[in-house]
Amino acid sequence: MPLAEAMMIHAGNRPHGPAFRIEDRVFSFGELAADASRILRKIEQAVPAKTGGSVLSGRARLIALQTGNHPLFAAALIAATAGGNCAALIDPHLPEPTCRRMIAQLQPDIVVHPEGDALRLERPAKGENTLIDTVVDGIGTIPVGEGGEPFLIVFTSGTTGEPKAIIRDRRSWRLSLETGKSFFGLRAETTTYAPGPLAHGLTLYALAESLKAGAEFIGARHFDPRQAVATIAARKVKRLVLVPTMLRRLCEQVQGSSILPSVETITVAGAKLTPADRKAARLAFPEAHVIEYYGASELGFITVAGISDNHAPTAVGKAFPGVRLQILDEAGNRLPAGETGTIFVESTLISDGYVTGGDGAGFRRHGDLATVGDLGFLDPDGTLHLIGRAGGMVLSGGNNIYPSEVESVIMAADNVSAVQVLGLDHPDLGSELVAIIQPSGEAFDHLALERHLAAALPRYKHPRKIWLCRQMPMTASGKIATKELRQWIAEGNGALERLV
Repeated sequence: MPLAEAMMIHAGNRPHGPAFRIEDRVFSFGELAADASRILRKIEQAVPAKTGGSVLSGRARLIALQTGNHPLFAAALIAATAGGNCAALIDPHLPEPTCRRMIAQLQPDIVVHPEGDALRLERPAKGENTLIDTVVDGIGTIPVGEGGEPFLIVFTSGTTGEPKAIIRDRRSWRLSLETGKSFFGLRAETTTYAPGPLAHGLTLYALAESLKAGAEFIGARHFDPRQAVATIAARKVKRLVLVPTMLRRLCEQVQGSSILPSVETITVAGAKLTPADRKAARLAFPEAHVIEYYGASELGFITVAGISDNHAPTAVGKAFPGVRLQILDEAGNRLPAGETGTIFVESTLISDGYVTGGDGAGFRRHGDLATVGDLGFLDPDGTLHLIGRAGGMVLSGGNNIYPSEVESVIMAADNVSAVQVLGLDHPDLGSELVAIIQPSGEAFDHLALERHLAAALPRYKHPRKIWLCRQMPMTASGKIATKELRQWIAEGNGALERLV
């Protein structure tokens, strides 16, 4: 069932049921549908027909949402994806020049900006602006689009390069929501708390699947652990959807206070949990079942891991329902279990690729299969192991090293809260491997780390330089800000304490 159709049904059957909550603003299904229909009317008045001026060349009316976690985001998303419309999500936390380049690339018909508690519609081609007030004036029709139409453009995180625009059609998104609802067991009473940026895939998907299921979604303007714990307790939240960094902050906040028994499920993506993370989660959320999934914006869900699955440092679970995995060599030949190659996926959840065709890196197809270039291998039981991210290989002294493999090993060591492994230019080696570690306590045992590395990795994969960082710089999506760390190393920033 399309999201627009589901919203109209929920608005009719449960008009006063809570749908979208963000801090002190609560929208019922009836209010959300009314706001969405009002915003849609404003969009249609501003741009009566498909103009053909955007990157979509007339295939859909393109609306760029640059609102951040605004109270009217959910209504704007529903409106911007209704009928033949296509929404493009731009995170306003990105540097302003980056946002300008993203807008220039898309050439949208309308850009939606926050304006206090309201929204402002800008029509760039005409230099026109329209303010949308917050007065609800009844529920209008929210039309459903055709399955093959483009309806959503999201961007890769851009933590190591310029964000790429990824386009999805309605059919793949609807299939994904249907599969996810069944797999995750979403019900109308499954209140979800997801405090990440709504412009990013993890939180966006949690919002869409909650609204489609008729369940309440709770977001946050900004993630604050103390406020988050208070919200989870007060609203008796049943499901958390977040990245590992946020889960760690929640567990640290709960320490010394009461546990949170209402949480039944914790869904984590974006990075791998450590054994220490899982232990902390069991203490803070004793009734919760932790689910990790590995995926990509371009490919959708890839693998999923529950409590009984292999949690070795490189293991990321088994294929998500409806997904088939293959490991191929550079010539496109299938590799047997245990041999490392490129991870390819076959599923109905795969996107249409990059809006402008990409730059030859990242997403590509091989027949019915697709990949983003990640490297790994399959166990005989079907468990996927991830050892290298696309384009992430470091060539040091003639050796190929994948930082993500080294990160996985270091994260399994004692007293490690977060780690980033990088390759830095070196006049003799070409590149040298370095690590920045955020310790989980005041003291850090360097000799214990050396013993741990020696037992798990050959010497050439050990970082040649190591810094301690008491508080990693983070992106808005909860990932480590790699560019900032590189800058800190280059300038000798005092936030880094040289260990080796």
